[in-house]
Amino acid sequence: MKKTVRTILSIIAVTAISSTLIFSASHTENPNENETTTSSPHLHSIPSKIDFAGEAAPLHLTDVKERFDREMIVNTNLHGSTILTMKRADRYFPVIEPILAKNGIPDDFKYLCVIESALANAVSPAGASGFWQIMKGTGKDYGLVIDETIDERYDLVKATEAACKYFNDAKAKFGSWTLVAASYNRGMAGMTRAMDSQYVTDYYDLFLNQETSRYVFRILALKEIMSNSEKYGFNVPKNETYKPIKMKKVAVDYDITDLPLFAKEQGINYKLLKLYNPWLVNTSLKPKGKTYYIEIPTQGIK
Repeated sequence: MKKTVRTILSIIAVTAISSTLIFSASHTENPNENETTTSSPHLHSIPSKIDFAGEAAPLHLTDVKERFDREMIVNTNLHGSTILTMKRADRYFPVIEPILAKNGIPDDFKYLCVIESALANAVSPAGASGFWQIMKGTGKDYGLVIDETIDERYDLVKATEAACKYFNDAKAKFGSWTLVAASYNRGMAGMTRAMDSQYVTDYYDLFLNQETSRYVFRILALKEIMSNSEKYGFNVPKNETYKPIKMKKVAVDYDITDLPLFAKEQGINYKLLKLYNPWLVNTSLKPKGKTYYIEIPTQGIK
């Protein structure tokens, strides 16, 4: 009898655990939402107003306020990734910001880059690559070289220039920077179809797939958190952020058949060559009549 009772209790316990796991999995839309470093989540009041590129989000609308609140809760509790992004920002925002300004793109678009890649050369399952997560076809359309030895999606300067071209094209089409940002996720054609079929012209009025529906709110959340980091509990000392690396540029307009040997001749190793020139995607380089500038670090290498 005792054995039977123990067996029944064991079955109940296993069933309860299994049910919990199934429920958790079926209700976790974003696995990163559970990436916390404390058992008790940080909760903060959201600001009474927020804008993207000068276009105010209508927080007086219940669904808009709650969607923004969701992204604030999620991202204020993604402690590790948010801190890393803040540390990287001191190295990469000084590269991105002047390119945006030169092309007439609002500074807030740097936070679009943040949510796309966390300021790293990421690769998505669909093949979108680099800081700006550009697809191969789109990259070529906007003038990036992508071939067997070069992939300029991984060149932050050139990829940012390409992203700016897209933003300006989308702004000419939609007239709203918020819609421009949303279209970077959904595509211009996709946004146009959604607007036409729903008879609305405002991002905040559209019913969209979950990713695009959350997209602008993620940008708004990262803008708010990174602009007011201490308010949200992220006290990252300036002396611990990642600073720009001093480089020298070597002009190359000739084929290099052995990049590891080239690196050695420059006084570094292949690891460092790849780290600071991720657009070199092979062990050789074929410029094909163009001049490329390879960056060689001159500090922190020995």
